[in-house]
Amino acid sequence: MSRSDRLIRLMQVLRRLPSPVTASRLALEMEVSQRSIYRDIQSLRSSGAIIDGEAGFGFTLTEDPSLPPMHFEADEVEALALGLHTVAKLGNIEFTYAAQNALVKLEASLPQSMRQRLRHATVGSHILRNTPTSEADFPGLREAIWNEQVVSLNYLDLKDRLSKRKVWPLTIYFFSEVQALISWCCLREDFRMFRLDRIQSVDFLEESFRPKRVGLLRDYFEREKECK
Repeated sequence: MSRSDRLIRLMQVLRRLPSPVTASRLALEMEVSQRSIYRDIQSLRSSGAIIDGEAGFGFTLTEDPSLPPMHFEADEVEALALGLHTVAKLGNIEFTYAAQNALVKLEASLPQSMRQRLRHATVGSHILRNTPTSEADFPGLREAIWNEQVVSLNYLDLKDRLSKRKVWPLTIYFFSEVQALISWCCLREDFRMFRLDRIQSVDFLEESFRPKRVGLLRDYFEREKECK
């Protein structure tokens, strides 16, 4: 990791962890020595970041020059907080971490009055059931969706029958109890939904279905509207 990348990551960690955060905790998160942390803190201060604290007391990022102030109305702040807190509880590790980081970034970009509104929002969320654990390659599937890359799924249906499906992955949908991959199934020549927790493995093929994804998604959601 380059020094500039390490400084960017250190800023992210300072935003994410409860303040004040000790040099030893930062060193553990960054996988570097405490001496490196002290040097990097000084470099960030020299570049304009306002970081309170010192060795033995911990550090607090009080102002981040990389994030300009943003103007939101109170209800907009609470809506964002509700959405991010809900995403963080869905059970997907990657999105939980991303939502927590986004929440910290949002707080850092708000004026003090709105920070209080964010921390003490009048609305909240609760997920009644945990999402079943999935062995599917979630980051890989998201990349395949974005790149419009054909994939092959080894899928276990609800009757525990194993099958192999070649599909065009369109989007991943989060329901209250499960996550599902909405796809165009090449075998059935129709839309199919595959629960992520039932996907046993994924093979990423050297085939593309670009530029069909947007049109297929539009057709899928139009069909869903007609069924309601």
